[in-house]
Amino acid sequence: MAWVYEFSEGNKDQKDLLGGKGANLAEMTTLGLPVPPGFTISTETCRAYLAEGGEPEGLAEEVTEHLAALESAMDKRLGDADDPLLVSVRSGAKFSMPGMMETVLNVGLNDTSVGGLAARSQDERFAQDSYRRLLQMFGGTVLHVDSELFAEALDKAKHARGTESDLDLDADDLRAVVETFKQIIKDQTGREFPQDPREQLDLAIRAVFDSWNTDRARLYRRQERIPEDLGTAVNVQAMVFGNFGMDSGSGVAFTRDPASGAQGEYGDYLQNAQGEDVVAGIRNTVSLADMAEIDRKSHDDLMHIMTRLERHYRDMCDIEFTVERGKLWMLQTRVGKRTPEAAFRIAVHMVDEGLIQMDEAVLRVTGDQLAQLMFPRFDESSDRTLLATGMNASPGAAVGKAVFDSDTAVEWAERGEDVILVRKETNPDDLRGMVAARGILTSRGGKTSHAAVVARGMGRTCVCGAESLDVDAKAKEFRVRGGETVREGDVISIDGTTGEVFAGAVPVSDSVVVRHFEGEKLDDDLAHAVARIMAHADGARRLRVRTNADTPEDAARARRFGAQGIGLCRTEHMFLGERRELVEKLIVAEGEEGQEAALDALLPLQRQDFTEILEAMDGLPVTIRLLDPPLHEFLPDLTDLSVEVALAEERGEEDEHAKVLLTHVRRLHEQNPMLGLRGVRLGIQIPGLFRMQARAIAEAAADRKQVHGTPLPEIMVPLVASVRELEIVRAEIDRVVEEVQEARGVKLDIAVGTMIELPRAAFLADRIARDADFFSFGTNDLTQMAWGFSRDDVESAFFSRYFEHGIFDVSPFESLDQLGVGGMVEMGTMKGRETNADLKVGVCGEHGGDPRSVHFFDRVGLNYVSCSPFRVPIARLEAGRSVLEQR
Repeated sequence: MAWVYEFSEGNKDQKDLLGGKGANLAEMTTLGLPVPPGFTISTETCRAYLAEGGEPEGLAEEVTEHLAALESAMDKRLGDADDPLLVSVRSGAKFSMPGMMETVLNVGLNDTSVGGLAARSQDERFAQDSYRRLLQMFGGTVLHVDSELFAEALDKAKHARGTESDLDLDADDLRAVVETFKQIIKDQTGREFPQDPREQLDLAIRAVFDSWNTDRARLYRRQERIPEDLGTAVNVQAMVFGNFGMDSGSGVAFTRDPASGAQGEYGDYLQNAQGEDVVAGIRNTVSLADMAEIDRKSHDDLMHIMTRLERHYRDMCDIEFTVERGKLWMLQTRVGKRTPEAAFRIAVHMVDEGLIQMDEAVLRVTGDQLAQLMFPRFDESSDRTLLATGMNASPGAAVGKAVFDSDTAVEWAERGEDVILVRKETNPDDLRGMVAARGILTSRGGKTSHAAVVARGMGRTCVCGAESLDVDAKAKEFRVRGGETVREGDVISIDGTTGEVFAGAVPVSDSVVVRHFEGEKLDDDLAHAVARIMAHADGARRLRVRTNADTPEDAARARRFGAQGIGLCRTEHMFLGERRELVEKLIVAEGEEGQEAALDALLPLQRQDFTEILEAMDGLPVTIRLLDPPLHEFLPDLTDLSVEVALAEERGEEDEHAKVLLTHVRRLHEQNPMLGLRGVRLGIQIPGLFRMQARAIAEAAADRKQVHGTPLPEIMVPLVASVRELEIVRAEIDRVVEEVQEARGVKLDIAVGTMIELPRAAFLADRIARDADFFSFGTNDLTQMAWGFSRDDVESAFFSRYFEHGIFDVSPFESLDQLGVGGMVEMGTMKGRETNADLKVGVCGEHGGDPRSVHFFDRVGLNYVSCSPFRVPIARLEAGRSVLEQR
């Protein structure tokens, strides 16, 4: 097995082996683009290194062999005293993880070779600047010295020179900085900075491998759902220098605007700088249009290469480049991260340009991106106080309290506060705060800065480069030049679409995409792009999408959003409010006569509920779940009622109603009510309850029929574990439906089925299916039963530790546990259809709107998923994408 590969040996399809960066460097090399030569140490090597706790056998020899080839190609030797070869050592995982892992530039410089670099370049300042950069990056990355110590020393040197820019430091200043940095390393590590170039290279390679398991890298992977076991490649590449002088520079460019998707020149360029300066946001960059004025030839070469790469990849590309004394070099390309708005626009634009087909366009967007487009936006008609305007780095409307460090952002968010993380510029260590915050605001950097790239990837609203803000993290405030001061805890609002920053909380309104789904006619290119993609996804999908809705309003909205019926109408919500008294009467009633009186009072109310919902969904199936929760949920709390009765007795007052109620609350009290008297057990214990509900449904359907409607109610019996339970309840339902048909003179089409939410039901699905017209998997309860979790307790108790240990990469309540719970869904579906070939199967838990879960449900052959109204478009899109992925 080979551990190391030349750039010329690979291609863009080898990301599993070479990582994203290495595969794309290989592809650009094959295309004949100006790529500095180098080699890639594979992801397999990283996995072996992490598993063995050290370098795998043979790696050192392969590195030596490929290093010799690189030296031959460059006609230089690593760290040579007269004409040194310098290399960069960069991470490159299969999936982009911007800023999460390590990079070391200028490897090969030491006290001797820095003189050779100065002589060859005829630029002492450049050589000393390159050396101090190596010391700073190597010290922080490889030797784990606190990076702030280097930053403070550099700031001190700039202060002594009376400047805020490192460009104003001359060779002597930088030589002094180098000595200071070397002393910091010795003081902090107890050893000298390594002068052996090969030792530098080997230590840098190991540092990149080790960075795969840093806290920030692991947090980012959890956030982005990147598998933990992929490992990273390491790319060793000959250095080219953007810090050679004002005829040199570094930049990042996009072939289209990553924020909006518009065509044009988008990117940042920084003269006399290395690439890390650009993405760090330490100095504010200029645009590519400005670059054309600075260096027309390099600009035009870049534009030509960008066009070529976009057409070759058939997608928007993100490019890193360096200009060394007027010559353009390509350092990286990849399919660029983009905002949801840009994703939909770019996909449709590329169809119109003939680069891709509509199938591919649908596959290039996701349900998560569509969800972000449905978030509210700021109400443009509201009064607003503008504080500043920066770069519109990642769209959305975010409102929250200003905080100035990641720890505070996490702490406040955990106690339920909405926060905006405000920084001069972010760095990878800020990731926890960026995850916790509603939005990110920086005073430095542009659309390619760390804050912008990470925010876009996470779907966080972000405004960068708001230069009129003076951010003072230590004082926990920012000052608007010529204006007011905003302190920690003050509420601000940021608009990632326009780049505007406002004082206070700005009201929000529905997004253009929601307005489109609501049926509003809009002359808007984003709405048109979403409409075209949704139409194609609907045409491709097999899985139908219903909604969970308990009110006519929710049902009507879901239908506008494309729902093809109701998969779960919870009747318990209809027993709350003023009707709670009627439920109390049912519970405290003495004998069947008292119960019947209470049920007779509830019947017309239930009938009206169902009539309105059947009207809203006329012609589409409506699955109505009979009463599921324990009756105690409709009664006062045991402790509260006990105190109330005790206090009344102390005062010598008699409250007979409260005393009677307390008797029944005690009677119904259960240690674990969710495993007690609920669901089908209620229907068997109080037969009249389910009979009343069945009659209300049947009569509501009959009422709709009489006004020429097409009602399609389905009655779902909850919590069935035994076929006999379903037999008993179904016989009662069938008898009631027959009575209503005879009384009204109509023929009703009412299916009867059950919710599969207990493991036993999944195992006995073949038996239960003989008496069921349909199954609906209740994946919320099924997840709790399968894992032995109480959702209300465990998520805050220990899930965070489970994420840390890799037991979960996502909560099983958020995305289906496909192996365990999903295995029961697949088994139950298969066994049910063995005895009932016409069995209709759906899912109505929260997983019905989760993108990954929708793909699973499609693959195992369910007929439909059901989700909340706002997730209906997401499920529609993902159901279409599932089919297209399998073609």
